[in-house]
Amino acid sequence: MSSGPAIMPLRVESFCRHPRWHLRLHMRFISPVDPMWLSTMKAIEARLVEDTLVRRYEAERTQVDGIPGGEGSFTACSFWYIECLARSGDLEKAQLLFEKLLGYANHLGLYSEQIGLSGQHLGNFPQAFTHLALISTATYLDRVLSGKDDSAWR
Repeated sequence: MSSGPAIMPLRVESFCRHPRWHLRLHMRFISPVDPMWLSTMKAIEARLVEDTLVRRYEAERTQVDGIPGGEGSFTACSFWYIECLARSGDLEKAQLLFEKLLGYANHLGLYSEQIGLSGQHLGNFPQAFTHLALISTATYLDRVLSGKDDSAWR
């Protein structure tokens, strides 16, 4: 039995490979303030987050995709992470990271699938999945920061 807080039953090193971790909040499988969810968010932050960018998995350590070497951060995961922060009540941090992440868009406001270490766009471009994550995060942040979110469920 572990002495630390439990984390969600998904491997943290591959947490963003599939959107299921983020959908747990949207589908209301778990509260965004549940201690297990909060400890999972801390594990994600410790292992996958660099500044405002979130990697899908620890590619260098796990080589889960079978391709040697690293990859950029997964932009959709970065937006999902910010939305999860906001839903868990960490609005100040979520707003700061959201505004920083907006700075990675190109001159047309578009995002690619991944963002490299020096801010270059990598992978599929433009990436529709990323833009859906952007819209979801922006909508939630707008609603909660403007005081229009009166629901009991975050």
